[in-house]
Amino acid sequence: MNPPDLASYSLCLGAQARAASAVMARATTAARNACLRALAAMLRGEVPALQSANDRDIARAVSAGLAPPLVDRLRLDERAIETVAQGCEQLAAMPDVMGEIIGMRQQPSGIRVGQMRVPIGVFAMVFESRPNVTIEAASLAIKSGNACILRGGSEAIESNKALAALVQRALLQAGLPADGVQLVQTTDRAVVGHLIAMPQYVDMAIPRGGKGLIERISRDAKVPVLKHLDGNCHVYVDDPCDMAMAVRVADNAKTQKYSPCNASESLLVARAAAADFLPRIGAIYAAKGVEMRVCPESRALLAGVGAAQLRDATEQDWGEEYLAAIISIKVVAGVAEAIAHVNRYGSHHTDAIITRDHQHAQAFLREVDSASVMVNASTRFADGFEYGLGAEIGISTDKFHARGPVGIEGLTSLKYVVLGDGEIRV
Repeated sequence: MNPPDLASYSLCLGAQARAASAVMARATTAARNACLRALAAMLRGEVPALQSANDRDIARAVSAGLAPPLVDRLRLDERAIETVAQGCEQLAAMPDVMGEIIGMRQQPSGIRVGQMRVPIGVFAMVFESRPNVTIEAASLAIKSGNACILRGGSEAIESNKALAALVQRALLQAGLPADGVQLVQTTDRAVVGHLIAMPQYVDMAIPRGGKGLIERISRDAKVPVLKHLDGNCHVYVDDPCDMAMAVRVADNAKTQKYSPCNASESLLVARAAAADFLPRIGAIYAAKGVEMRVCPESRALLAGVGAAQLRDATEQDWGEEYLAAIISIKVVAGVAEAIAHVNRYGSHHTDAIITRDHQHAQAFLREVDSASVMVNASTRFADGFEYGLGAEIGISTDKFHARGPVGIEGLTSLKYVVLGDGEIRV
């Protein structure tokens, strides 16, 4: 489907979403949770049909010559379906924060002032590749009492349609409006420009994809944008550290999966630990075909892995998001230089320190300016599901409204509520 009048089509989606948002906002907790549990059951019951739709997307992507990491992002296997189904159930089991009043305080005038958590209203999400995002976004919208308009990438259109159809079935089964979650049916990219320029209908835009997409939406949107641009994540191996732990974490952070934004792209190693650590991790990376872009000091210590796996790092490498079997490696003097390097070259997404020194860990946590900062854990944990949020709408590296994996609370706003008993201002 490619409507000839994209402006009218977009306005129709927006009007339907705005009307549905009022119903979603006042829906009972029981109805929203029932919808999520029904969606989880439908996902598990429709695995063959979902995989059939996904196979069509995969075949088209491969024949179009899409890069292997991007094809990998498209895959909707049984494990991925089970993960999003569990996410729906996890959300259903979580407390409902909608309508919660916090910080209620009595004022000298006699009034009591607090804040109530309320839905954003309508968000438009534009995303590329990963079809599981359709369920993550929809389930979070349902739990948080919002309506959403989803525009997935053309490369996943069959998968997204199949998933969105299940979402609407679950909404109707729970007595909620099907228009609470709408998938844009056209693959025409021009529709995005209309969606992000309708403040009368859309309260927030959320881009989730490549840097070009996010830059375009940030530049052109007439509504607030929740975003992150890059995922240049670091692992810093400190002195002192548990060497076996450092090897295990640095391996997992880079090689468990290359395509996600929380995969490590840069490895920093304290000089006192480098001679012991680098040959060990270098051998693992070499065996897995990871190209290492190295500083002169780390090159000397990695000589045993073979020149074919090593390239001299350039200035550009320190800030690069590869999303591939490539990692930059630099030897630093210690924790202070590591923190300075991360803050200069990082993307403020996720960074980890491997250390046995409590003070070093605390300094790293306090001073690294990133949305997620970790001690002795893989950066691959920077994910809403792993954080216990049920799912995530994305990862924000902004500093206002929401930061890090964005779950239910990131899709809400706070309004002041004032309770009185006839007080007047004098």
